[in-house]
Amino acid sequence: MLSVNQLRYFVAVAEAGQISGAARELMVSQSAVTTAVQDLERHLREAVFTRGSRGVTLTRTGAALLPKARDILQMLTEASQVTAVHDEVEGTVRVGVTYTVMGYFVPEHLHRIQARFPRLRIRWEELDRPLLQERVSSGDLDFGLLLTSNVDDPALASETFVHSRRRLWLAPRHPLADQEEIRLSDLSNHPYALLTVDEAARTAASYWGPQWTDLAPAIMLATSSIEAIRSIVANGDAVTVLSDMVYRPWSLEGKRIDTRVLDDHVPDMSVGLVWERGTRFTPAMAALHEYFHHAFFLPTQV
Repeated sequence: MLSVNQLRYFVAVAEAGQISGAARELMVSQSAVTTAVQDLERHLREAVFTRGSRGVTLTRTGAALLPKARDILQMLTEASQVTAVHDEVEGTVRVGVTYTVMGYFVPEHLHRIQARFPRLRIRWEELDRPLLQERVSSGDLDFGLLLTSNVDDPALASETFVHSRRRLWLAPRHPLADQEEIRLSDLSNHPYALLTVDEAARTAASYWGPQWTDLAPAIMLATSSIEAIRSIVANGDAVTVLSDMVYRPWSLEGKRIDTRVLDDHVPDMSVGLVWERGTRFTPAMAALHEYFHHAFFLPTQV
């Protein structure tokens, strides 16, 4: 019988394109991943990967299994998050959301919030961070859902729920792919694709430090389109550093994108709520706040 771990490890390898990359993501040994995949193949009596010098690719059997494995893991996740319906909670919560968080964080939680609090109405509004902070401070919005690492208004309290690791994105055949250790300084020798939404350029400059001036000539384009960056990276025309939250292993054209952990410290992308400091939560606000506590267990409050 197939085990949950076998499916988890199989999906991780399929998405990483490498046993070693999957092991890093899962925080287990490479041998554990290899054994799980081999046990899976023995059970199916079919290979799910073709092994090569640069990693693995899905066989026809593996490609057929992948969506089913993802569905099973998703159902298990949803089953573990089943909670009682709280239909006694009603009211409206006004939430401002920045671009990246709206696209890559909110959709996953919309249905769950509605299922748990069927009489709770949430008004979502996409805004840039400065305007979002201003409207929360003025009382025009109850909460902001944004990258908490960017918050700079002392009048706002913040609570972080998600830390998404930033990694180097590159094509499997990029010259850096065979380099054992990669540092930020190595990137200045290669074309770089810079994301501009949610103040990504300002954030990049903060962790690059003085090396940012060395990178500037290597920036081949700056764009607000994450899909454009995926395609450019997958084609091998540039590299970039972005978070796991927005990572997808394939471009729109179906080309592979690999990731590597840099040997320099690069801060995580942090996502959470902000509200006006000292605000007394309404029952509706408390319900939304409690939902994120339940979903992410022990957030860090500042």
